[in-house]
Amino acid sequence: MFNFLAASIIFIFGMCIGSFLNVCIYRLPTSKSIADPPRSICPSCNSPIRFYDNIPLLSYIWLKGRCRNCDARISFRYPLVELMNGIVAVALLFKFGLSLESLVYFVFISSLIVITFIDLDHQIIPDIITLPGIPMGLAASFALPTISFKASVLGLVLGGGSLWFVAWAYNLIARRDGMGGGDIKLLAMMGTIIGWKGVIFTIFASSLIGSCIGITMMLIKNKNMKFAIPFGPFLSVGAIAYVFLGSRFIAWYLS
Repeated sequence: MFNFLAASIIFIFGMCIGSFLNVCIYRLPTSKSIADPPRSICPSCNSPIRFYDNIPLLSYIWLKGRCRNCDARISFRYPLVELMNGIVAVALLFKFGLSLESLVYFVFISSLIVITFIDLDHQIIPDIITLPGIPMGLAASFALPTISFKASVLGLVLGGGSLWFVAWAYNLIARRDGMGGGDIKLLAMMGTIIGWKGVIFTIFASSLIGSCIGITMMLIKNKNMKFAIPFGPFLSVGAIAYVFLGSRFIAWYLS
């Protein structure tokens, strides 16, 4: 009974934070303040959204995915982000319990969700998340029993350094940019939280997933077609996978 009640409370908390993440996803790429205006507004008619129309997930279902004022369709992304964040919160509860470790990983994964959707829409990774995230990640290593400060620093160097080298080598060979600086700073930030082992896992997992999706898209569209695929979402998936499954995978591989 207690586990169900705790999970329910954490799930609701996660969805409420997810609602705030939607604000960040919408406003950060356009350099808008995430605090002003304090109330969410409809992107179609700019009318303030009433508090009872802003209940995570439930309001979307009640309004049938449309704005109450202008009847414009509300993107399915809003309830999706709220639901994802709620599930993440519960998953962390069951893996790490009510602990400071859970809180650190919750903030970390929430930031990756914001980065993922911004990168998908705008092909940018906001420095306002990654750059402050680096010192915060180094400080958070003291709260993570599986990551030492040394491993956090090594993760920072390996994460940022490896992608910087890849970007430099690609530019040298192809004479054009193939990877943005945002990806470099993102993996550097990730390294402070998941350590150097997590960086290796993330690079491997994200490259594998990205290659499979990229090849599939090329086959569907045009095998000779060149197009840009944001790498940030794949890095985020790899890092999240490491948080939940990385230690088991490494133990299995070493055995």
